[in-house]
Amino acid sequence: MIRMLAIDMDGTCLNEKSKISAQTLQALEQAAKEGICVVPTTGRALSCLPHQLVGKPWVRYVISSNGAMVTDLHTGRSIYRALIPRGQAVEVLRTLSPLRVGLTAHVNHAYLVQGRALWLLGQAVYGRDGRASVQVANLSQALLQQPWNVEELQIFFFSDHTRRQVRTRLKRWDGSLQTAYDRNYVEIFPQRASKGSALQALMKHLELPACQVACIGDGENDLSMFQVAGLRMAMGNGTLALQAQADVILPSNREDGVFHAIHQHLLPQQETIAQ
Repeated sequence: MIRMLAIDMDGTCLNEKSKISAQTLQALEQAAKEGICVVPTTGRALSCLPHQLVGKPWVRYVISSNGAMVTDLHTGRSIYRALIPRGQAVEVLRTLSPLRVGLTAHVNHAYLVQGRALWLLGQAVYGRDGRASVQVANLSQALLQQPWNVEELQIFFFSDHTRRQVRTRLKRWDGSLQTAYDRNYVEIFPQRASKGSALQALMKHLELPACQVACIGDGENDLSMFQVAGLRMAMGNGTLALQAQADVILPSNREDGVFHAIHQHLLPQQETIAQ
């Protein structure tokens, strides 16, 4: 019997318009009503959780910043954290700042963005969810002026040449920091941080075995969840590497794959056991 569903957000729960469809939202609510703990598991900072989930009483636990944080929203308690020391984060930013890149950071659940141009771009791409981001003039100085260590750095580049330059400069932190590259950006986080490590910590906190945990994802940063969950589902728009590890391949996020996962693979289990 599945007791917990860890679910990726962008590319999985959210469609190509960065929204949760009414059908998918209804399915999530139904799963929660049937006793499944629905856990948003995202690369976003907590403050940028999709607005359709904010304030929902059935959303208690959130894995954010690619597993750097696990937060109990009902108590405000951090169940797990794996952070970049503030000084190291500033050193990385100063190494990359001479390049033509956009600099952002997740700090104390907030999403800090250096410069107005990148901040406006975020509003255009993420709409209402992007409004939670905070614009700063100089990210390194902003980090030094507050006491928190850093959940994640996110560096945007706009050419293959700059991408190669970023990769070269980040090699000096091999062994202490992880990097995950997408087409236009790289996410930088501690070695201990992963969605899988965070999920495992939450499973231990709730005393749930792997056989009672399901996960859904679309990207390579979801692979670590697949290593700890008992039921692994990949989106139809997911990477081939993820699909190769999946127990179930779902329709794409354009086709409400999450809705199908819940109604075809999770709720029938609950109904069978209830009978």
